[in-house]
Amino acid sequence: MNNYYNDKVIWITGASSGIGEALVRELVKSSNAKIILSSRNEEQLYEVAESAGLTVNQYAVIPLDLKSYKDMPDIAAKAIGTFGKIDILINNAGLSQRSLAMETDIEVDKRLMDIDFIGTVALTKAVVPYMIKNNGGQIAVVSSLMGVFGAPMRSGYAAAKHALHGFFDALRAELYAQNILITIICPGFIQTNVSINAIVGDGSTQGTMDDATNKGMPVDIFAKKMLSAIEKKKYQKAIGGKEVLGVYLKRFFPSLLAKIVRKAKVV
Repeated sequence: MNNYYNDKVIWITGASSGIGEALVRELVKSSNAKIILSSRNEEQLYEVAESAGLTVNQYAVIPLDLKSYKDMPDIAAKAIGTFGKIDILINNAGLSQRSLAMETDIEVDKRLMDIDFIGTVALTKAVVPYMIKNNGGQIAVVSSLMGVFGAPMRSGYAAAKHALHGFFDALRAELYAQNILITIICPGFIQTNVSINAIVGDGSTQGTMDDATNKGMPVDIFAKKMLSAIEKKKYQKAIGGKEVLGVYLKRFFPSLLAKIVRKAKVV
């Protein structure tokens, strides 16, 4: 991994906690990459950078809020101005959901789509022209197993993640000649605060840890596997425990998967 990430400029969204923070820490341990950290929480981004051991000339903090998608061109220009280029954009920031479809306000569905899909697409569109000028680059997108198949309590979230797959699969084909690579990462249950921060039907925060998330893959192990998938230039990679088998069931045995999902406790 060291040789691949060395001397690259890597922009990570959602870097203040969870998967994003774990990616920062792993990159610091295994490379001399320059890292741009982004999320809504500017203070926490500085804490992550300093605790991970980044030197002052090795990182930049650029706050962003994905729902403010019209700001992305200006934010991208600021990011480019820090180190002169972006070699790898890791679209990691997002928001999850824990509510039944018919008990979810439509504004919650819109919020999930704005943050998990529109904001991510807007940031990507703002960065791609710079990558083209730089004769290439790589974009990694943290989707979810819910981007491949749906499950109860995740309707709006699954819709947004499915949309990411459609967009980035098409973008991959369009940018192939420009030497811009795209990797879609589909996490299963990973030990982060994703369920604590998930929103429920009225838009409020769930505030509790799901049992499946709590028992999931440690986030540091996930980060290593994700960076390996990016290095190997995978088109798509599912990472997690036995739940990733759902990807293969969806493709080859969809009716069996539907039966399992109906009976499974997924919260």
